[in-house]
Amino acid sequence: MIRTVRATQYVTALREGGSLPAIIEADDLGLYVLKFRGAGQGPLALVAELVAGEIGRALGLRVPELVLVEVDAALGRNEPDEEIRDLLRASAGLNMALDYLPGSSMFDPAAGDMADAVTASLAVWFDAFVANVDRTPRNANLLCWHRELYFIDHGAALYFHHDWKSMADKAENPFAQVKQHILLPWASALAEADAVAHKRLNPEVFAAILEDVPEAWLLPEAKDLSAEEKRAVYLDFFTRRLNGSSNFVEEAIRARAELV
Repeated sequence: MIRTVRATQYVTALREGGSLPAIIEADDLGLYVLKFRGAGQGPLALVAELVAGEIGRALGLRVPELVLVEVDAALGRNEPDEEIRDLLRASAGLNMALDYLPGSSMFDPAAGDMADAVTASLAVWFDAFVANVDRTPRNANLLCWHRELYFIDHGAALYFHHDWKSMADKAENPFAQVKQHILLPWASALAEADAVAHKRLNPEVFAAILEDVPEAWLLPEAKDLSAEEKRAVYLDFFTRRLNGSSNFVEEAIRARAELV
């Protein structure tokens, strides 16, 4: 179950991309990277962050702890930046954050960073499964911390859920974007990763993860569907995508063959 904490101090903005995430301190004295519900990507980005992140964790990948964060509108009352004040006011209530990893650095092959075949293959499988378009050489979203790789920033995953009516039809999408995956050169064990994923993932795992998604994040779009109906759409999508994983695994194998 995802923990809920309360933000007690706004520490600093992380001016990366357009969503203005921030480092905050919470009432458990921990530091977290906060993703705002009121940012331009909207609450579905937080749904993707939570659901994809927890699927990655279920697969055995290292994902920093994800927490729900209660943000009071008064949190940024002394913040001099008007844009940040507006963002904090628009995000009052429940938001998403991941554990802050101090001293971590972004994965960079040009600096000599490498990945082992098992981790790389499972990562490529994972990102193809959740349709994460944002793990590329341009933007790795992959941290090196204490000699281990940590997977972060999954808000761009599950882009299919921005069109609920066609989401089920996309379950067998081969995910051609896998050819841009930063870890693809090391992913030499994709068939083995597929077998591992089928042992670790199932509808019960997906259902438990979806239960942690706050109802308020699911309601704003496609108002003709209830939160439970939307959870059922996700569950059907993930179950069908898992059953048809050969579609994106074969695409990844083809893409890697073109690299070597």
